[in-house]
Amino acid sequence: MRKGLLITFEGIDGAGKTTQLLRLAAWLEAQGLPVIVTREPGGTRIGDAVRAILLDPRHQEMAPRTEALLYAASRAQHVEELIRPALARGEIVLCDRFVDASIAYQGAGLGLGEAWVEALNEYALGGLRPDLTLWFDLDWPTARSRLRARAEGGGLDRIERRDEAFFERVADAFERLWRAAPEVRKRIDAARSPDDIEQEIRALVWNLIQQHL
Repeated sequence: MRKGLLITFEGIDGAGKTTQLLRLAAWLEAQGLPVIVTREPGGTRIGDAVRAILLDPRHQEMAPRTEALLYAASRAQHVEELIRPALARGEIVLCDRFVDASIAYQGAGLGLGEAWVEALNEYALGGLRPDLTLWFDLDWPTARSRLRARAEGGGLDRIERRDEAFFERVADAFERLWRAAPEVRKRIDAARSPDDIEQEIRALVWNLIQQHL
């Protein structure tokens, strides 16, 4: 490829995006393509330290603006330390959550304003944009049941413990983002079988790769 690709995976908690990201990574590697798997918050030593602060259930007193700024700080480090160098080497970066998550979770979910959070992250990104965003669209009742199963298996983090109204606002924001730029953000019906979803994602990503050869 002439340059690397940044592909981001977005959606509410419980939508299944992480599972599909790992499946895609394995398939791309089997095709002999260079792949980097990463996540937000995190992806770097500094980012992982910020992640621990953000997700710790003991930090319930964290102010919404503090949360948004910490996500942006982690993202700025992630972009400079890991993502840009990988793209410069011609690698495919698969990122579990990116800027759309901040717009949806902090902008809409916490009521900070989607425009404010987007502007904050413009600075954090330094002009970087995903080549493709896969939005995993799943109705909240189904996602909620998956989260409950996750809670029984080992507990929920600070974000996952929020109420239904919060996640409904988040889900609505993801849909608005998709409708604003459907040429870059692709909707994935996350209620289907994992195998069907995997095949759709492979086709979308392979088409993108062919355009960059």
